[in-house]
Amino acid sequence: MLVGEDGAQLGEMSSSQALALAREKELDLVEVSPKAQPPVCRIMDYGKEQYKQSKQQRLAKAKQKSTETKGIRLGLRTDKHDLSNKQNQIEKFLKKGNKVKIEIVLKGREKAHQDLARENLKNFLGQIETPYKIEEDIKRFPAGFNVIIAPVSE
Repeated sequence: MLVGEDGAQLGEMSSSQALALAREKELDLVEVSPKAQPPVCRIMDYGKEQYKQSKQQRLAKAKQKSTETKGIRLGLRTDKHDLSNKQNQIEKFLKKGNKVKIEIVLKGREKAHQDLARENLKNFLGQIETPYKIEEDIKRFPAGFNVIIAPVSE
């Protein structure tokens, strides 16, 4: 089955006839649907078609919204003033639409107070005023705990 460059059906013909017709018009013969009965071929400028497809892919990629994951590290003994600075940073990140990974790092003997670290992280999350959703709950990792939060999309 052959389709012309303008989209008109040219009917069934042998591949050699279709190829001759395409060469006559100085275009390419492209198999569009090989599994159909009979297979469907189209006469077109294949280079131009490839260019259109790559241009569409570039446009789609440019329109994609990429979200970055920002990281904030806290310690078990981080002071209130430092916590408020980190809270302000987190709120800026959330307003920009970024995800935030908050880590509380335990050093040395602090690792014996995991319940205290988990409680500190929960309290810190409660202080954040910008609306957010918890994407990954508080999880243990070798040096402490972490949680990933994301902005609430409206």
